[in-house]
Amino acid sequence: MSGRLSRQLAFLLEADKLKSIERRTPLADNSRLENSAEHSWHLTLAALTLAEYAPADTDVAHAIRLAIVHDLVEIDAGDTFAYDPAHHATKAARELAAADRIFGMLPDDQAPRFRAWWEEFEAQQTPSSRFANVLDRLQPLLLNVHCGGGSWLAHRVARSQVLRRMDPVQRWMPAAWPYVLEVIDRACREGMIVND
Repeated sequence: MSGRLSRQLAFLLEADKLKSIERRTPLADNSRLENSAEHSWHLTLAALTLAEYAPADTDVAHAIRLAIVHDLVEIDAGDTFAYDPAHHATKAARELAAADRIFGMLPDDQAPRFRAWWEEFEAQQTPSSRFANVLDRLQPLLLNVHCGGGSWLAHRVARSQVLRRMDPVQRWMPAAWPYVLEVIDRACREGMIVND
């Protein structure tokens, strides 16, 4: 086997570890928490399904690339819960170190490309990265409300926190914003979110 193929297969085996990274959001059937690999897959399906709402000049295929690599760093860094400010304080450093190691496993011509996709997702400066980020926020919202509160209820998340987290939806996918507000208002009325 060539050294190139060996490195690619080692990367793929390493990526399989994403299946064991547990997130805080339950599955829609509320049977268990989702893992980060399931979350990434769900975002790629969402990109295909909701492409018509993407910001102008979005390359949906590229948004899918960004979505599929965006959480690979969690293999080392773990999943940082969106509503945990203490864990967010160390997130960037943990994820940068993880990106160095994980993307560095790839052949020299692929490693910078994969790393650039991850960096683009994080920077949220391109239409494709903004679309992928909006989906990354919508997906847990959809699951949390569908299963009766999920991580919001378990961690006593406040309305203001959810609104702040969902702000990119308002800016970059305004067609979905009325739905987001309806979900947040319903979640407050039903006690899933703390109405502050």
